[in-house]
Amino acid sequence: MSSPPSPSPTRWFKALRRTRIEDVCLKSGAAACAEVLKRARAAFRAGRTAQDSFRLAQLEALVRMLMEHECDFVDALGRDLHKPRFETVMSELMTVKSEALHTISNLKKWMEVQRIERSWATAFDECLVVNEPLGVVLIIGNWTSPLQLCLVPLVGAIAAGNCVIISPSETCTHTAELLHRLIPAYLDNECFHSVVAAAHEIPEMIDLKFDHVFFFGDKENGIKVAQAAARTLARVTLVLSGKNPCYVDSQCDINTTARRITWARFHNAGQSAVAPDYILCHVDAKDNLLQALRCALLQFYGTDPRESRSFGRMVNEEIFNKAKDQLWRSGKVFIGGQVNDMERYIAPTVLTEVVESDPIMQQDVFGPILPILTVQDAEEAVAFINSREKPLCVYAYSSNDKAISKIMNETSSGSFCLNDSVLQSVMVGMPFGGVGASGMGSYHGRYSFDAFSHKKSCLLRTTRIECMAYLRYPPYEDRNLSLVSLASSLNLRSQGWCTIL
Repeated sequence: MSSPPSPSPTRWFKALRRTRIEDVCLKSGAAACAEVLKRARAAFRAGRTAQDSFRLAQLEALVRMLMEHECDFVDALGRDLHKPRFETVMSELMTVKSEALHTISNLKKWMEVQRIERSWATAFDECLVVNEPLGVVLIIGNWTSPLQLCLVPLVGAIAAGNCVIISPSETCTHTAELLHRLIPAYLDNECFHSVVAAAHEIPEMIDLKFDHVFFFGDKENGIKVAQAAARTLARVTLVLSGKNPCYVDSQCDINTTARRITWARFHNAGQSAVAPDYILCHVDAKDNLLQALRCALLQFYGTDPRESRSFGRMVNEEIFNKAKDQLWRSGKVFIGGQVNDMERYIAPTVLTEVVESDPIMQQDVFGPILPILTVQDAEEAVAFINSREKPLCVYAYSSNDKAISKIMNETSSGSFCLNDSVLQSVMVGMPFGGVGASGMGSYHGRYSFDAFSHKKSCLLRTTRIECMAYLRYPPYEDRNLSLVSLASSLNLRSQGWCTIL
């Protein structure tokens, strides 16, 4: 049986008008969080999550939830973001399932105790590194990918043996309600919970004392999360949005470049923290790139993107008005620019004649707007990128090895992708996270397991070499210190320092 198509824009807005947010009943705020935190803490202390069999069962249940309720998730994201079914399945459901299945296949290997190579001075001892779960983790989701950005880190937290409270974005009410309803139906009711909180309530929730806080969002709220976590010494992973530059070289496949940039920038109506925010285009490639972008937009969304089943809408009035203001106060429209307030619709738009002081270049862009600036070469692009805060992603499209090397090695960012966009942020075998202003820590696959684990050093010493260890005991004598110094100098080339002690 074939899957139902994405709803037409007209049908979607009729359904949206029939839906009242007040009809959705969710656990919300710090009080609800405090209640479930006590239950999760008790479950963790009882050792409920310790065994690999429990963790694997929860991950398998998560996969089953996604498979059995695919249509429900498509409907919820359609109501929240007018997200086409194709985008929901590909960028939300498939991404989470891939993460979970990869983790299921590798979990037992990741959980194994790591044995550190012995030196001559620890020949009779054991040196181990044990992966220890942290405790209770808080995962704060983001509205740009409300399913993926809750459940992908959840996979890692479960794998590492933690209890988890997820806080789906309140902006995507239908998706949050669906997660709140399904999680207790599939996952352990004592270990895993869902609580929705407004942005201003998040610091109060964090004050309840978690062992780790994962946050994906904007820099302003990321700072508040870090400050709140610092008060209780909770570990944090912060993945923060910003201005992701994209360099287009004169030596590149211009048509492929235009298609891949168009897909990345206008996917989910431009509401993405990992899409290219602006183009730094080599002056010799500008005219060809603009024409190729025009062709790609026509191919993807037709002559009227407003009627396309493949193009979404802005999530709410606040985001819509901010993007509209950026559009009207920045550069010159090359293509697009149409706006419909009733539908929260902004046409896929390419801007030229943009300057660095324009609002579109000073603020995060969560809308289908792509500004283009020109540079003389890769060196000027590097200088421009390095004059700004470190971004979450840097993109480059080029076949010139020298230009590629310059962009990749002379800029600092959370991630880098050549000749494509976004894909590096969802690969299970690679870490993804920020640096500097774009955050700290990383996740995905083994890196998620490590992020939600404590690497505990364990030295298991024998008592059979007390004749050597006695040198460290008082009363201290110069002769003993000389022997210790000699042992240290002999041991410098092996592992550790003065392990004779």
